[in-house]
Amino acid sequence: MALFANAMQFVTPSLFVAAEEGGFHPPSIADFFPDAVLFHGTPFEMNRIMIIRVIMTLVLLLLFWLGTRNMKVIPTRGQSLTEMALDFVRVNIAEDLLGKVDGRRFLPILTAIFFTILSFNITGIIPGFNIGVSAVIGLPLVLAVVSYVTFIYAGIKKSPGNFFKNALFPAGVPGPLYIIVTPIEFFSTFVLRPVTLTLRLLMNLLVGHLLLVLFFSATNFFLIEGEGLFKLFGVGTFVVGFAFTLFEILVAFLQAYIFTILTGVYIQLALAEEH
Repeated sequence: MALFANAMQFVTPSLFVAAEEGGFHPPSIADFFPDAVLFHGTPFEMNRIMIIRVIMTLVLLLLFWLGTRNMKVIPTRGQSLTEMALDFVRVNIAEDLLGKVDGRRFLPILTAIFFTILSFNITGIIPGFNIGVSAVIGLPLVLAVVSYVTFIYAGIKKSPGNFFKNALFPAGVPGPLYIIVTPIEFFSTFVLRPVTLTLRLLMNLLVGHLLLVLFFSATNFFLIEGEGLFKLFGVGTFVVGFAFTLFEILVAFLQAYIFTILTGVYIQLALAEEH
């Protein structure tokens, strides 16, 4: 019975659990910290969010394998979709920002970042998952560190002796002003960039999940437990919730695009001639 309960916790979104208990249950931060489902008490402990991440990673790998395993001159529908997806990152982010040579050089990391974030964001509107698994700080932080290390590596590789000097002591600034400018440049370049990348992705997905749960929990409450005209409020919250679900699809894509393009911009700045 305990195993069955754990399994149901994985497949049952929190708003449906709330519905079974009765009353109105607003969304909670606890949604992002569910109990362990597998390997409880071990270093490999996995909760619902970790399992969804593993599933989406396997799905992503499977889709790209299916789309590229038998490439043809006249592409199949699956190959065409895969090429369109990959070309979006290659043309609109990598080559547009970095040019053809550097764009192809950093294309693998930019592609991996974009599709990882997109696939982990879209789980917020997939029935049965119902939570964007980018909304727990671990993943956004890891991706921000990857972005951070990549643009520093790019700068050091391009100008081993001048990258940090030019980043912290920009040309054309009067000498005495470096007392003020250098700490600001250090903080904005080497501290704020990974922090803002992390928080932008985290907060957009976290707030989106809380709003969706709020709308649909309210719908359940008004339609099932409301009386008389109060049931009409349930129709309103359902319509708003459905519209917000469509909006979350756009947010899932935009956050993946913004994170990836900012990574590309940081790499571009690191490769700039003054470095």
